[in-house]
Amino acid sequence: MTTVLKLGGSVVTEKDRPETVAEERLDRCAAAIEGTGDLVVVHGGGSFGHHHASRHGVTAAAGSHDAAAAVDIHGAMKRLNDAVVAALGRHGVPAVPVHPFSAGTRDADGALEFPHGQVETMLGEGFVPVAHGDIVSHAGEGVTILSGDELVAHLAAALAADRVGLCSGVPGVLDADGEVIDRIDAVDEVAGALGDSDATDVTGGMAGKVRTLLELPVGASIFGPDDLAAFLAGGTPGTLVAGDG
Repeated sequence: MTTVLKLGGSVVTEKDRPETVAEERLDRCAAAIEGTGDLVVVHGGGSFGHHHASRHGVTAAAGSHDAAAAVDIHGAMKRLNDAVVAALGRHGVPAVPVHPFSAGTRDADGALEFPHGQVETMLGEGFVPVAHGDIVSHAGEGVTILSGDELVAHLAAALAADRVGLCSGVPGVLDADGEVIDRIDAVDEVAGALGDSDATDVTGGMAGKVRTLLELPVGASIFGPDDLAAFLAGGTPGTLVAGDG
């Protein structure tokens, strides 16, 4: 059984402080992941990638041909990836890095191409691949942003994942009263409750997350760090985004 797990940028970093790892939260997540087999981890950019992408004006749609901007954004994400891989390693997780900029591309229509064979082979050899939101080369645009959420969806479909989870800074998708919504089958059901992130985020916030997950062939759970262990144990904490399956 293959699980694709996203550790949100608001979980692994302090999103309002540039390039600051949330050491305690990350350590708790790593401890919860310890012993989990057939797992792919993807983490968001938080105060690393989003901060630099915003400064350079690079989004999923608006690109840049400035090599210095590309190196700046990708370099920040590599530094965060190093921290996540190291934290997992300290808890005995056989984590190895996967950097999307080295392999991912978009065509002129924005369609993503990301070869998953390397990830599949890593899984087969007992490793836990740890990928991340990044930039990718984009025909006609230079480089654009590949969000962690889009990468989760792409890998979950390509690997025929059995379970998908997004560990977020909130305990699930919240309604207008701040209560967790148990299940979402369509964006229309929760349009009024979905809003932007409260810190710099170039990837669409919760609304973009839900839209992406609804296209998956399997359901996906959105939950907070306190429910990570429950999800990895087979539960469905937080909000279940039903998907297309």
